[in-house]
Amino acid sequence: MGKHYCAEIISVGTELLLGSTINTDAADVSRYLSELGINVYYHTVVGDNPERLAAAVLLARGRADIIITTGGLGPTCDDLTKQTLASSFGRRLIFHEELAESMRRYFREVIGAGEMTENNLQQAFLPEGCEIFHNEWGTAPGCAFEEGGVHVLMLPGPPRECNAMFKSCALPYLRRLSDETIFSHTLHIVGVGESAIEAKLRELMNSLSNPTLAPYAKEGEVMLRVTAKAGSVAEAEELLEPVTRQVREILGDVVYGMDVPSLEKAVFDLLLEKKMTLCTAESCTGGLIAKRMTDISGASAVFLGGAVTYSNESKTAILGVPRQLIEEKGAVSEEVAREMAIGARRVFGAELALSTTGLAGPEGDGRNPVGTVFVALATEDGVLVRRLQRAVGRGRVRLLAANAALDMARRFAQIIDKR
Repeated sequence: MGKHYCAEIISVGTELLLGSTINTDAADVSRYLSELGINVYYHTVVGDNPERLAAAVLLARGRADIIITTGGLGPTCDDLTKQTLASSFGRRLIFHEELAESMRRYFREVIGAGEMTENNLQQAFLPEGCEIFHNEWGTAPGCAFEEGGVHVLMLPGPPRECNAMFKSCALPYLRRLSDETIFSHTLHIVGVGESAIEAKLRELMNSLSNPTLAPYAKEGEVMLRVTAKAGSVAEAEELLEPVTRQVREILGDVVYGMDVPSLEKAVFDLLLEKKMTLCTAESCTGGLIAKRMTDISGASAVFLGGAVTYSNESKTAILGVPRQLIEEKGAVSEEVAREMAIGARRVFGAELALSTTGLAGPEGDGRNPVGTVFVALATEDGVLVRRLQRAVGRGRVRLLAANAALDMARRFAQIIDKR
């Protein structure tokens, strides 16, 4: 087995400390390192102050094998990451004319500026003997070097540049540190909490060493990452396959996919495969389901449309829900959810129609407690309605209601063969 590496991420920028900019770089880099099997032990945030940054670097080099910095590589006077890191590790800064010319070309051809200001040239100075990370997405190059057994990698701060440079430059560099291949799959789960998943899989997780199995909670769902170390991707896959199969057997159909970007993408792919169409009628979710579906490129192949019928009047006028039914049963009821789904299917002509009606809060309706949601799925075979009552907070109620609706469509489509 290769060396076990641990990392520290140092994010540089006063704007991060002030809260005016959210530190997404650290989260993204941590996720990438986890996929490589590199444990992140520390996150540090430092303002644009060379003395405090030098102190943070001194601390990091005593407790981490890999130091990754984000930010502070730009052209302004407060961009001092390279200078501080070079000084901390006893390296001179060397000017690279090819980087300067690349910046001039970027200004001319991408930005459309006639001339590049001279302060941009400080970005062409990099620590002596480093491996250059060329920036194809901006002007500030990154770099990497090894000193005293510690690997130092510097990445730009803008998230788009940081992500792209990590994947294109830092990832190959880090993979060279080991003769092993680290490969993983992520199983996505909806409708069950992390503690319940962990209870079902505890015995399996404790029995594993390679591959490893670890749960991660995400808003509205749970992810399970299965990671293997081997001599090649093919060998890693051989180790992963029986574990992912066993997890699916234990958990059943709450696993909605493996290595998929989202629940809605899983639904989209399934409906496309089955040649089925979908529409929505939303009240408490306010169009969230339709938004998530139409965020997918090519969504029109399966999604025909949606109606946000937030008021009782719109439920009647647009979907044909009887006014008397709403008065008798209440807008938040199984009966109204059923009629909303039937009405949407009639209006849009889709094979599947989802509806949501509920109380996202903060006030109830005198009939149901806050957090009560009815979700319905209408098909040519009839209507299925579910009652949910497990969430608190408007955003969470809406998210879980949208998840439940999409999951109903997924489960139905899985058992229907339209091909």
